[in-house]
Amino acid sequence: MRPFITGYRVTYADCDPFNVVYYANYLTLFERGRTELFRAMGIPYADIGKMGIYVPVSDARCLYKRSARYDDLLSIESAVQQLKRASITIAYAIYRYDPRELLAEGYTVHAFVNAEGKPRRIPQSIIDTIQAYDGATERAAQQVFSSGSHNTEQTA
Repeated sequence: MRPFITGYRVTYADCDPFNVVYYANYLTLFERGRTELFRAMGIPYADIGKMGIYVPVSDARCLYKRSARYDDLLSIESAVQQLKRASITIAYAIYRYDPRELLAEGYTVHAFVNAEGKPRRIPQSIIDTIQAYDGATERAAQQVFSSGSHNTEQTA
């Protein structure tokens, strides 16, 4: 699957005293990307919750390559890497937009659970939607990055 691209401009709230994005905030950036990926696929988290399904993180990994800094425009690329019976793995790459430079990459694994926290199969309707998604988001991403606006998130 081609990645879905979410644009985001770094704010002071994201940074440590040295105007560098605080390391734990990269997981928040992953979440921004994942949330917009699911929305673009037509399955926003709110709709999943209405089905009585919860999708907690069961594993997360982030490899830091370079530091993002205050006011950097970032490209958060998110893609489904693996679908299992009761879990999904999302891969991420975060780039500085200009000049394009890889800042961090990683993944999160999410279990599908019921209201009691017990694992459950991913509904076939969700699997079908994910498999049908083509990830064609280049035009939408171009709008985000050409605008240069602050706190910009792109949805399809």
